Amino acid sequence: MQCDMIFASGDAQFGFPEVKLGTIPGLGGTQRLTKTVGKQKAMEMILTGTPTTASDMERLGVVNRVVASEQDVFEEALKVAQSIASFSAPTIGLAKQAVVAAEATTLEAGLEIERALYYSSFSLADCSEGIAAFLEKRPASFQHR
Repeated sequence: MQCDMIFASGDAQFGFPEVKLGTIPGLGGTQRLTKTVGKQKAMEMILTGTPTTASDMERLGVVNRVVASEQDVFEEALKVAQSIASFSAPTIGLAKQAVVAAEATTLEAGLEIERALYYSSFSLADCSEGIAAFLEKRPASFQHR
């Protein structure tokens, strides 16, 4: 639940079995799950301790992609990672900060953080390169600065 993205094989199962052990999910499990799937579904999953399929977790927005096998999980994750790595590393960092702020703050505070990060992105050489590449209809060549 703490990952930026989650890929799973079709036979993967997700669960919160802690009630069966006489305790509750810790380390933020109750909080993250509730924010992701909503109160009612979180209550069902946590109070029953029943595992949920990867397909159900994808439908609920917890899992990004379900693929056929464990080997496909690695290949799909690598494909996505390579795509992300082709973009400006500083820009990816700013985008991640904005998304994390959205989860951790109020909308108003998140918008202020986003605005500051957005404006700071214009000071990056990669932003200038990205805009120039777009206008010139060519692929960008990011220098990660």
